[in-house]
Amino acid sequence: MQSNRQEGKHDEQLRELVVEAERALARREFALATQLLAKAETITPEHPLILNARGMQKLHEGQLQAAKELAERAVARDATNPAFWINLATIQRALKAPEAEMQALERALTLEPRHLLALLQKASLLELLERPRAAAKVYRAALQTIAPGTAVPPLLQKPVQRALAAVKANDAALEEYLGQKLQGLRSARGSSTQRRFDHCLDTFLGKRAIYRPQPTFMYFPSLPDWEFHDRDAFPWLEEFEASSQEVRREVEGVLRDEQSELVPYIAHADGLPLDQWAQLNRSRRWSAYFLWKEGSRIEAHIARCPVTSALLSRTPQVDIAGHGPNAFFSILDARTRIPPHTGETNTRLIVHVPLVVPEGCGFRVGSETRQWRVGEAWVFDDTFEHEAWNESDRARAILIFDVWNPHLTETERALVRSATQGIREFYDGESGRAPPA
Repeated sequence: MQSNRQEGKHDEQLRELVVEAERALARREFALATQLLAKAETITPEHPLILNARGMQKLHEGQLQAAKELAERAVARDATNPAFWINLATIQRALKAPEAEMQALERALTLEPRHLLALLQKASLLELLERPRAAAKVYRAALQTIAPGTAVPPLLQKPVQRALAAVKANDAALEEYLGQKLQGLRSARGSSTQRRFDHCLDTFLGKRAIYRPQPTFMYFPSLPDWEFHDRDAFPWLEEFEASSQEVRREVEGVLRDEQSELVPYIAHADGLPLDQWAQLNRSRRWSAYFLWKEGSRIEAHIARCPVTSALLSRTPQVDIAGHGPNAFFSILDARTRIPPHTGETNTRLIVHVPLVVPEGCGFRVGSETRQWRVGEAWVFDDTFEHEAWNESDRARAILIFDVWNPHLTETERALVRSATQGIREFYDGESGRAPPA
């Protein structure tokens, strides 16, 4: 017990000395910093805090290789401290090693996806690599970490102002790009039918505020704000309901014979904020058997499910390359809950066809909660917050697919299709560029 107290006291002393040394470095009092770190080394010579501080001291002194070696020793001893990785990235910046710098920053962001300093430095590195559009996206993510009314530390005020300027310039460039891309389509279709699309694009570009519903990608104004939509606009639902037992047999065959083809529906990459998806990320507790995924046909799955595929072919599927159609069997395991979330855009609506529904399953969209019943389909707007649960001891299976919002005109669909593809092209267009020499 006495030994533990002594170790805790030594650790506290070491941390105080390192903090004082770092403050001395910030004031460029290098002799004092050296003295303080030397004293700390008498307690634990190879402590990662000391190695990290020594690395920054060498950076201030212009001894870049020595700084790099010390920083690498720090992260080797403690890879869980994002500040160590950010300092290593800063040293790699001084060494003009962009790939190594990016790797260090990605390690920091994997540990803390909303780390403001790491995001700002990653964005500035992307600017150096002549990728201003990717930089603007990261700058936007950095700005979103600053809560309204929060005072920005003095050392970060200039980088934050740079982030604001970069995001604003990117929005202007994207607006100009889309204006050119859509010019011919606008002229051919006439301007009188484009008012709602103009509002849509202004919202995406940040020129108008979005209010509920809350899409994660694109909001189209003046569409009916309905949680569940009236069936009259979807006459083909009756055919799905009439064929629901045949569709059910197909999904039961999948569950019996093709478990290996089920994939986690939530599959976020490392370094992204998981928020409510932490428990379901890369988990087969909520899995999918895709027939269509982001506009691509899964031929083997379509061939295995001919009834379902034929029914889907007679619906107004969302036809945007890289985005839709999407159609899949959604499998929710026993005792599993899908947390509240919102979808991408109200230009499409979501269809549910319940197939295997044990007792204890439910679904909420906005303020309305419903129970699935086998063979009773519905259509809803997933830009309203929604959630689902299966409190039974068996898996639940439903067919989910997206269709165009029937309240969009053909011209508006064409404009949305072209704009969505243009947004993708705008950001994909700079991929593959070599870093500057």
